Amino acid sequence: MLRTERLCMRFGGLNALNNVDVAIHTGEIRAIIGPNGAGKSTLFNCITGVLRPTSGRILFAGEDITGLPPHRISRKAIARSYQITNILPGATVLENVRIAAQSRHHAWSLLHHHRSYTDVIDRARDVLAAVGLAGKEDELAANLSHGEQRNLEIGIALATEPRLLCLDEPTAGMSVTETHAIVALIRRIATDLTILIVEHDMEVVMGLARTITVLHYGEVLAEGTPTQIQADPRVQEVYLKS
Repeated sequence: MLRTERLCMRFGGLNALNNVDVAIHTGEIRAIIGPNGAGKSTLFNCITGVLRPTSGRILFAGEDITGLPPHRISRKAIARSYQITNILPGATVLENVRIAAQSRHHAWSLLHHHRSYTDVIDRARDVLAAVGLAGKEDELAANLSHGEQRNLEIGIALATEPRLLCLDEPTAGMSVTETHAIVALIRRIATDLTILIVEHDMEVVMGLARTITVLHYGEVLAEGTPTQIQADPRVQEVYLKS
């Protein structure tokens, strides 16, 4: 579904990504790990259009999407969450998801009130049920717990009907209970999606991912199953420290 070919991203004299080749198959949960500064966020930002790569290509479902801006990437059915929660705190939970759903199905119009789009409201409510927020639709997003706000952000991404969902540190700042809940949510939604996840919690990574790609100084250091990655001496040296 997603392939990068010799992807490079340079900031002045710094090679944040250097000839990164990654291939992610449809229906896969792929984890990207590595030390701070390894290039994980840069890779995410290139894939989702936040950064334009210096060179190389990004292919999605066989189409070259290299350098497209974020709104066009979104319309290709790629969605993402952020390391810092990115929601509309002053809007209700339903409104947060409804706006995302409406962006996919209807152009903005001054002649139509959003409540007239019953298909959008229904879609938003279905998404809220999927992420465990069905009873919170009239609550202000700012009043949700941290874990619930993370669920809402994933719901906003799901409302755009992605085929590829990119999750950037989805368990950051969560309690153990909240982490278990978000892992269960990711497993549920993965039945219909391809998921690319950047995550520091190795228990989460090992429990979710079929394949793990390890970045180090902007290059692919290793790639394999959780068992293979845990046993790789190079990974142990630079990241797992075991």
